[in-house]
Amino acid sequence: MISTAIRVARVGSAAELAAAVLMLAGFPAIMVAALIPSVPAFAAATAVTYLADHYLHRQGSYLINRLSKVRAGLSIRFLIRQLLLILLLARLDLSDNLIFYGATACFIAFYGLQAPHGALVTLIRNRRRLPVATRNVDLASRVRIPDAPRMGLLNRSAEKMLHLDLAAVVGILVAAAMDWAVPGFIGIGVTIVLGTLYVLALMPYVRGKKVPPNADKVLAKVDDWLREYRPETVLYFSGSKDSAYQVNMWLETMEQLDSRPLIILRERVILQNLAPTTVPVICVPGGVHLMNMDLSTVRVALYAANVGKNIHLLRVPTMKHVFIGHGDSDKLASVNPFSKAYDEVWTAGRAGRDRYAIADVGVRDEDIVEVGRPQLAPIQKWQGTPEGSVPTVLYAPTWEGWDGDPGNTSLMLAGENIVKKLLKADPPVRVLYKPHPFTGTVLAKAGAAHQKVTALIEKAATERAADARFQADAAAQAAAKAELARIEARLAVLAGNGGDKGDEAEASRDGVVDVAKYEEIGRLRGEWNDAYWRSFPVWEHRVVTGAEPRLYDCFNVSDAMVSDISSVVSDFIASGKPYAVTDSAEVGAEEFKRQNTAVRAATILSNSAAELGELLGAVRDPAADPLAEDRVELKQYLLGPDEPTSIEQFNTAVANLAIKAEARNVGQESRAAASAAEATTKA
Repeated sequence: MISTAIRVARVGSAAELAAAVLMLAGFPAIMVAALIPSVPAFAAATAVTYLADHYLHRQGSYLINRLSKVRAGLSIRFLIRQLLLILLLARLDLSDNLIFYGATACFIAFYGLQAPHGALVTLIRNRRRLPVATRNVDLASRVRIPDAPRMGLLNRSAEKMLHLDLAAVVGILVAAAMDWAVPGFIGIGVTIVLGTLYVLALMPYVRGKKVPPNADKVLAKVDDWLREYRPETVLYFSGSKDSAYQVNMWLETMEQLDSRPLIILRERVILQNLAPTTVPVICVPGGVHLMNMDLSTVRVALYAANVGKNIHLLRVPTMKHVFIGHGDSDKLASVNPFSKAYDEVWTAGRAGRDRYAIADVGVRDEDIVEVGRPQLAPIQKWQGTPEGSVPTVLYAPTWEGWDGDPGNTSLMLAGENIVKKLLKADPPVRVLYKPHPFTGTVLAKAGAAHQKVTALIEKAATERAADARFQADAAAQAAAKAELARIEARLAVLAGNGGDKGDEAEASRDGVVDVAKYEEIGRLRGEWNDAYWRSFPVWEHRVVTGAEPRLYDCFNVSDAMVSDISSVVSDFIASGKPYAVTDSAEVGAEEFKRQNTAVRAATILSNSAAELGELLGAVRDPAADPLAEDRVELKQYLLGPDEPTSIEQFNTAVANLAIKAEARNVGQESRAAASAAEATTKA
């Protein structure tokens, strides 16, 4: 029931749901306390609403954001509390008391301060919002960008300003309880003084040297940097906050390019969710600003998504345009007819080329280039299970999806059967369970299935730890845990405050990555992953959630995988290891393979998971694996050859296309020169 309520209210946790209930129930309680009247009850209910409101704001609750849509926004909630306090005073027969008039005057004056405060905050934010936002671009030496207002003056400014009424509310309640006006006027004075000081503290930031240069000057300096840096290959991306992963997956590839890379983003929210990188990044929300930007040295533009804003760069003829996508699968998005707008379409392997041919959407075969999947480089090739060790099987189901189709995930119909059979396998195997992070967010049934699977694995892990057949090396585990603690402490030091800047303008000015620190963090994350897997026995069943360890790390310690139709399967194929895919919709093995290329070398499971023995047999005796050759062929078909490496193929494709772009530009210049010479001769 609680999980259903969490989903309906669109809150993130039970604590958030409890805070929301307390806040919403608190206001009627305040009104009842005012009518009784009871100062202690009023104070208690008021405190609950203050604390719950503050907690929900700190959590960024969806519910809080929606309240403003039903005339119950932040300012209204504070105003209601203050009006109910006035009602309390009247019900206490204090309407002729000075504290009644003082409270009324205080709240009117306090709201009078809201207008200049809100105007100043808006003006400062607008003036400090640059036409571009950057990372790893040296703006500090080219343009003067002053520091953002200190002490968090702009961060959640409305909430901070409104909470200054707390001193007056407490003082007035004390005055009402003691029938003595002095505490009330002290509180009133504190509220008015603090509110006035807050407004005065903002005023210097709307004039003089505390205001950044205008948009034209900033754009001119960005063009100066571009002419100096001379970018050659651009990764262009536009999308929503939830699509940031689509550009993040290409960051490491961009760092490995032989040509000078640049990333161009179109939405500020994408920049805020961009993973750390050493590549220069420019976020240009305005289409006109982008079209006027000096990108004359760029020869290749890469597009990770088909979106309308692509047209702002596609219109530039001096560069060649390539659709690289954000994954290679059998989904319809992989053969979007819009793709014919690009000069070339790059796919992982032959499968991508064949999809376009079958779809017949206007993409010519000669415009398709197979470049592999550079992102899969961290996935290690299978060397077989070491003799005498317990094989590891990864269960990595996808989530239930938005449409509620039970065929989207194996978790609801087959998850329990799969895990039970793996846990009872003889000879034994180790089970790793890494669920999709969205599991249970749409369907409570999926969340319940996840909880059952988790409970099964944790129970089995406890029983195995008590089994005399399984012995742990306590000393080695203790050493690994100590190493984990050391690495995590160092990572915390390197992360510091997370690199947060006062605002976007300040982050652009100072957002040049420390390469040495960046490389050390990358090395430490590798060491952390190694220590993590050594911190518990190699036979211990494990539920793996959260961002770390990553899915590919789970691939590398596993000998086989069970999953559903998703990019997880396509990526796992790079390992060459045996895998099984559940036909949750039960369309039949042959039809399932016909519909989904990635399962053609898989063990197909029914919802009973009766076929799991075939997968386990392939793990225990690779020589008798009937699908081994099929996996080799499918891997090459989907992802291309192992040699040359994918990043080498990618760099070659970039270089070849850059040559074509340069040849086109030279040809245009030659024709223009010839036309000019001909016109001069005729004259």
